[in-house]
Amino acid sequence: MTKKVVVSGGGIGGLAAALALARSGLGVALLEQSPVFGEVGAGLQLGPNAVRVLDGWGLSEVLRATAAFPEALQVRDAHGAQTLGRLRLGPIVRARYGQPYATLHRADLHEMLLEAVQREKRVSLHLGCRVASYEVGGETVRVTCENDQSFEGAALIGSDGLWSRVRNQMLGATPVRASGHLAYRGMVRADELPAALRSPVVTAWLGPRLHAVHYPVRRGEWFNVVVVVQGVIGQGHGGAVGSDPQSWSHEAHASDLRRTLGPACGDLLAMVDAVRGWKLWPLNDRAPVAGAHEHAQGRVALLGDAAHPLRPYLAQGAAMAIEDAWTLGRLTDPANGQTLDWPSLLDRYARTRWARNARVQTRSERNGTVFHATGPLKWARNAAMATLGESLLDNPWLYSGPPEPV
Repeated sequence: MTKKVVVSGGGIGGLAAALALARSGLGVALLEQSPVFGEVGAGLQLGPNAVRVLDGWGLSEVLRATAAFPEALQVRDAHGAQTLGRLRLGPIVRARYGQPYATLHRADLHEMLLEAVQREKRVSLHLGCRVASYEVGGETVRVTCENDQSFEGAALIGSDGLWSRVRNQMLGATPVRASGHLAYRGMVRADELPAALRSPVVTAWLGPRLHAVHYPVRRGEWFNVVVVVQGVIGQGHGGAVGSDPQSWSHEAHASDLRRTLGPACGDLLAMVDAVRGWKLWPLNDRAPVAGAHEHAQGRVALLGDAAHPLRPYLAQGAAMAIEDAWTLGRLTDPANGQTLDWPSLLDRYARTRWARNARVQTRSERNGTVFHATGPLKWARNAAMATLGESLLDNPWLYSGPPEPV
């Protein structure tokens, strides 16, 4: 029986899966549709649950060299500037969960994983290979790409993102779900910011029908800035009607963002004005995973956004993909002393992951409603943060993960 696995997608989830499987002694053919490896987007946050996995893979040193480690998460009112809530991070969260809370540029995490995969002799990387279809026969899966190349393995892991071809064949083609939210993304050098805005903290600004988040990346030398508003591409927000819905890089205009922010406070406007260039990203997702059958069937499994695309309101998109990959690694670890029965193994993977991923999807969507609240919901939100303090912002069920396979 072949010990090779085919992984579709060379983003963060696909690279993490390839690394986890290779560390278990399996051969991996990783297929990436782009002609070069790369990652778009800007910053991301990694809670202790994801950092714990990277540490187990021997990547702590390179993480320390590229990431920032904020001292706190603070929540502020986008109009009045007052602090609504605060969660201590830094040494406090490290002591509580055994790992730190990190913020870094998405491209730096991608490069870290790519370099780790390139050191694995068991992994072969194939660029320009977009999956067209797959066929399961006997004890193998045969994957055919649009360029007519084909690959065979004992299993197929679809980590090809929100618009996954593997998902479409496994579950049937269904449209993604438009959230009605748009993310303006930008970066600014720390030394170009007013001193008061350079603090090594994650700051979330909550306003009516919008919110903003900024935090340090690249050892604190840069800040990632994201402003999420409610709207549609081409209707008062950059781009053009009919723009490619799969693009992360729609044209954005600072004037549109400024107008949408309205009477925002001085600190928030100063951060926004410091960003020299913006990109606009429509936020799409799918309904939360409904059961294990939506995560894996037979010799085919989905991972990351292909299985459970997340709105970014719990900052767990990359982390859940990394957890998925870690689970595959645990299940295929030769130390388990078990013969690899892929349908059974992927069934365990799906039963381990689906409910946790669905919970994160649901919480992320709910957070978007709470962040953008107006009227009575806004007052209840602010009162809850004032009353419950850190316990409302901490997530022990999340940060103590990933859970061991069932």
